[in-house]
Formats: sequence, C-alpha cells, structure tokens
Amino acid sequence: MNAKHGLAVVIVLMVAALIGGACTTAKDAGVGTRPMAVSSPDGSLTISIALAAKPQPYLAGERLYYRVTYKGAPVLADSPLGLDLAGADALDHDFEVVGSEKRSNDSTWENAFGAKRTVPDKYSELIVSLREKNAPNRKMDVVLRAYDEGVAFRYVLPKQEAIGEFTIASEMTGFYFARDASAFALNLGRWDTSNEGEYARTPLKDIKPASLVNLPLLVEMPGAGIYAALLEADLTDYAGLYVGGVAGVPNALTARLSVPPRRRFDQPVKGTTPKSTPWRVLMVGPDPARFIERNYLILDLSAPCAIADTSWIKPGKAAWDWWSGSYATGVAFKPGMNTATMKHYIDFAARHKFEYMLVDAGWAPMSEDGRIEDILRYRPEVDVPAIIAYGKSKGVATLLWVEWQALGRHMDEAMALYEKWGAAGIKVDYMNRDDQDMVDYYEKVVKTAAEHRLTVDFHGAYKPTGLRRAYPNLLTREGVMGLEYSKWSDRITPEYDVTIPFTRMLAGPMDFTPGAMRNAARGKFEARDIAPMAQGTRAHQLAMYVVYESPLVMVSDYPEAYEGQPGLEFIEKVPTVWDDTKALGGEPAKYVAIARRSGDGWWIGAMTSWDARELDLPLDFLGAGEYEATIFGDGADAAVEATSLEITKKTVKAGDRLMLKLAPGGGAAVMIKLGVGPQQ
Repeated sequence: MNAKHGLAVVIVLMVAALIGGACTTAKDAGVGTRPMAVSSPDGSLTISIALAAKPQPYLAGERLYYRVTYKGAPVLADSPLGLDLAGADALDHDFEVVGSEKRSNDSTWENAFGAKRTVPDKYSELIVSLREKNAPNRKMDVVLRAYDEGVAFRYVLPKQEAIGEFTIASEMTGFYFARDASAFALNLGRWDTSNEGEYARTPLKDIKPASLVNLPLLVEMPGAGIYAALLEADLTDYAGLYVGGVAGVPNALTARLSVPPRRRFDQPVKGTTPKSTPWRVLMVGPDPARFIERNYLILDLSAPCAIADTSWIKPGKAAWDWWSGSYATGVAFKPGMNTATMKHYIDFAARHKFEYMLVDAGWAPMSEDGRIEDILRYRPEVDVPAIIAYGKSKGVATLLWVEWQALGRHMDEAMALYEKWGAAGIKVDYMNRDDQDMVDYYEKVVKTAAEHRLTVDFHGAYKPTGLRRAYPNLLTREGVMGLEYSKWSDRITPEYDVTIPFTRMLAGPMDFTPGAMRNAARGKFEARDIAPMAQGTRAHQLAMYVVYESPLVMVSDYPEAYEGQPGLEFIEKVPTVWDDTKALGGEPAKYVAIARRSGDGWWIGAMTSWDARELDLPLDFLGAGEYEATIFGDGADAAVEATSLEITKKTVKAGDRLMLKLAPGGGAAVMIKLGVGPQQ
C-alpha cells in the first residue's frame, strides 16, 4: 500500500486554471464582498468561502461563511465557519485575508485491503490564510478541497505566539442545506454509545438543537434530485463529530464535538499549535449508490500508510463461536468456551479454507462482578496457546477478544504476549466513545498492534474515519447494529439491511457478522440466544458477503449449520478484499445491488427489503470474453421457506443483462468467472 503511494503524483501550484486569475491576495480578494472558490476537476462541485455580514438569524457582524453547489444548484447555503476557543473570543469574525494558495493533485495509490485496489486521489485545493484585524492578531487557515466525489474542508491553526496551548470549546461549523431536505439519521442523543441503531428517515427541520446525530448522515434533497452524505476524515487527536439542529433555521445543522466523561462539557479538544482539525466531508450527487463505490474518499483525506512492511496483514474470513452461543451438535464434548469447542471450530475453518478462528469473550479470567480480571492469563479450560498452536497446524490463524480497559492497563505486555503465543490479531471491545482521549487510544492500539504484527477489529466502536489507511492492520470495526441483535430483538430487518450500505458503510468497513443459516420469512422470526435466526432469505445473507465491505468477515453460525447446506460454496469462495467496486443500483431502505471484482472474476450481491423485487442489472463492467455466472438466488418458495435457495448457471458477456427475481426479504449472490475467450 505505502510502496506505491504517490505514484504519478502531480502537485501543481494552480494560478489561472482553477478559478481564473493570479493567486488571490488580501488586496484583490474583495474582503467581505467576493467569495473565493475552488471546483472539482470535472467542474460539477464548487466550494467557496467568503467574509460577509448576514441578516438574522445569523450572528451579527462580518463573519466567515462557506457554501457548496452541485452543477450550479445550491447544496449548502451560506454556512458558518469558526472555532470557539475557551477563554478567548471565537475565531469566526474580525478577519482579514492575508493570502491564499491554489494547487491540484492527480495521483493514485495502492490499497490491498479495501474495496478498490488502485485508488484515485484527484482534487483541486484552496488554502485561505486569515488573520484577526485586531490584537492579538491570531491566525487561522481554512483548507478547502473539491474532488469529483465530494468536497471537504478543515481548519489549521499555524504555530504562532498568539496561540500556544488552547482548548476548543466548540466548533462553529454549520451545514445549512439550501432547501427542504430529509436525512437517514442515527440520533442516539449521547456520546457514550456503541453507535448502534436504526437510521430513521427524518426531516432536517425536525432535528433539534439538543440532538446528537451520528455520522455518516445521508441527506436527500428531493426537490433538487440531490443526495449528500456528511462524514469526517482524518480524525486524529481530536473529538468525534456529531450534528444537531439550529434554532430558528430550518434544514440547518451545526457541529457538536464529543466530550470525555471526566472533562468539562465546554472542553472537548485540547491542543497546541500547529494543529489541524479533521476534514469535514460532503459527498454529493444524484445517486446515493455511487457513494458506496466512492467511499475511498475518506481514505484519500487521511494519512498514508505508516507501516513499512504490510505483507503480514492477511484479510479473510473467520469461524466464530459467539453468535451461535458456543453451539455444536453431534459432538463428544460439551460445547462452550473451552479448548475442545475452539478446536472444533478450527477444524471447520480448516475444512473450508477460512483464514481465521476468533476466540471471543470468556477465555480470560473474570471477577465475580463480570469484569475482565487479567488478560495476561487464560482460564484452565481454555488453553489459548494450545488452541493457537492447533490452529497453526491446520493452517488457521487465531484472533483473541480483549476488553479495552484491560488492554489499556497492559497494552505493551499483552500484545507482546499474544505475539509470543502466536496469535494473529485482537478484537478490542466496549470502548463506546469517540472523544479526544478515546480517539488517541484507538491510534495507540493499532500502532502497538502493528509493532507486534497483530491485526485489529474494534467493537463497541465509533465510525471509521480513515485510520485504516495509516494502519491497514485495522481490518474492520463494528460501530453498526449487526446481526447479534437477532439474538434478543427483531430489529435487524431486511429494510435495515439495505439502509446501512448507504449510511454507516459510507465511512468504511463494518463488522456486521453475517452468515445466518436459519433464515426466517416474514412473520416466522423469533429472537433467541442459542442457534439464533435471521430475518430474510438465505440468499439475502449470502449477498451480504459482497454488499457489506469488511476485509475481515465472520462466518457467524456454528459448523453443523453449514455442512452440506446450499450456499456454503459461495461463502467458501467469496473474497473479502477487492480490486474494484461498481454500484449497480439501489435506494436506501428499499434495495441495493453491488458488483465487486477480484482478479478477473466478478461478484454481485443484491438485497431487497420485505418488498419482492425484480432487478435488471447491466453487465457492461465485464471484460472481453465469455464468463460463467453461478447465481445463488431465492428459491420459488423463498417467500414462505426462507432457506430455499436455487443455484443456477449461465454464460454471460459484457453488454448482457442479468435478471434477478428477489423474494420478500430476499437477495441474490452471484459468482462470475472468466470462461472461454480472450483474457482481460
């Protein structure tokens, strides 16, 4: 990944090409009158910045604003910018422009651990340098970027005598949508959560100032035929971003920064100059399915790989005992958190060439009140070194679950021990925060893990913000209401399943843990802890292995649930990282269809809500030659018997169309392999 970063880099200081004319200075900027702007390489997106005095309900006086347009149509109206520093005047007014710089970039970089191997990084950039007119003459830069995929901006506080150590009380950043809009919003109302819940369609005007709405936030402006997705990138040594409503301004949102449990409410971020904030990102376009194939934008805006040798990082699939309740049938041992059960799951993984076995919670000693007591020891009935050694003898690597506070107390010692035992990675759980302290903890974990050649899966996690580019040993994370909820609730519905690709997944990989083989048609589901069920058809579950991005993915059911079952072949063969991704169509809460390429083969995942649906998918992404398509689709009776799976084969080529008939809660999973004819 890092070896080819910067390949074909072209960094050009732009003068006339971006918005015409020489590099803007304070004199010719038309301070308070004429905005400065930068447009995407294809010209469709423009982000501009200006100093202006606005009427109520805006704050009085000349202040800093930005706006965004798409093909000339307003997306964000004048929206405030600024940082409120504790103990000082806010950095949002009394400015003069002391300089600006424009430049562009057109490069690619290699990502062996994602959904697109060769990642384009093409943008135009404008840096506006500001200084207060009056003492203490503090300085602040605003950096604006325009990609074809979206726009982004961040604040930069240069090193200066006027600001040394500082505390940010709040960001004054606004997102004032230019017309009536609604959003698929996850409003959990607090900072200390696992970021798990439904994304409910909500008019922006109904989002209250007291709300704490999680990102990503997918916004629809139906009157303009435009969607926008609000995210953040390069969250480093800073507090996570949420949004709330703005009193008196419909369709307007404002930034809310996560606060640690033991820090004052008005002190979310502490730092020293120089300091850059995370990027505030807005993907824009008429088709939200295109956002799925372009979610590499978050990585483009993040730091490049910090690991010199990434050859030891292995994506793959993992057998996992937790979801099914340490369950097994027809065995001579008592299933549970014990060595025999773990070896049983390893045998299953080895038979089907899965790369991993995940040993979840319960292997380490616990106190009487249920807390993790010691992650440097294992319980006698769970011989972790023996389990790891057994896995290695079978070609299966082992991952270990750890609780975050216990890991924090013994991080270096624990990871050195796990490396000595031969573990391949860790699953870190229960953080349930994204304040500045926790953001720093995440980076410390992945950095230390990399030093010991351990991969990482974060659970009880906040959304991805691009850290996996610097540390690709961070294979996946939760931060999503996953299939585990089927053990105790009916909340994981097909509608939800086809909403999260357009919301949570825009930020990056999600460890949803698919693979349920007890599939329930509508009205036949029941929540249960042991050998749980899932709503929707088996083909719907299989399609998740393509639709849901995750370099590390669970095979969540117990071994006997898979053996001899139709559909296991697909799970065995489906990759977990990809060379390319194409969105074939979709609409949040209704359906989604995604094609992904690995080598010269393509894989398609299609899923629908409880509404049956017929899809007519173009295959124009195929290369030359004939291909064999193996279709794992809903059986004729899948609306009643959700396990019903029909497997068919057909020859296809570029330009053909693939007709798929999806049952209620149904899906289709397709393998397309190059057959006769010339190679691609």
